[in-house]
Amino acid sequence: MLDRLSSSQEDLESEELQEDAQASGCTPISDCNDRQIVKVTGTLRTVTLRPRAGVPALEAELFDGTAPLDVVWLGRRSIAGIEPGRKLIASGRISLSHGRRVLFNPKYELRPLGQE
Repeated sequence: MLDRLSSSQEDLESEELQEDAQASGCTPISDCNDRQIVKVTGTLRTVTLRPRAGVPALEAELFDGTAPLDVVWLGRRSIAGIEPGRKLIASGRISLSHGRRVLFNPKYELRPLGQE
């Protein structure tokens, strides 16, 4: 109990996200390697429209309490429900781009609102 009182809000949120990932059978993002097929879960921190090679691309940062992951949907300007603060489960093949983990056009499942 004393640990929870002395921990920062960010630490508590990270711990909660890690427990959620374990409960749903997902791989921690920090354990994901290049070219590995994974299923991850977390909270979207940011969502931006960032064109790649002249093609629209919706880019979001997913965080699970261990590490960030860039999730990119090529050819999309927006997706209903994809917004900062939303929890989701994503699966696909991880790649590394400029030292960051990236998941392109993943299969995803939005977590229901109210269960967050």
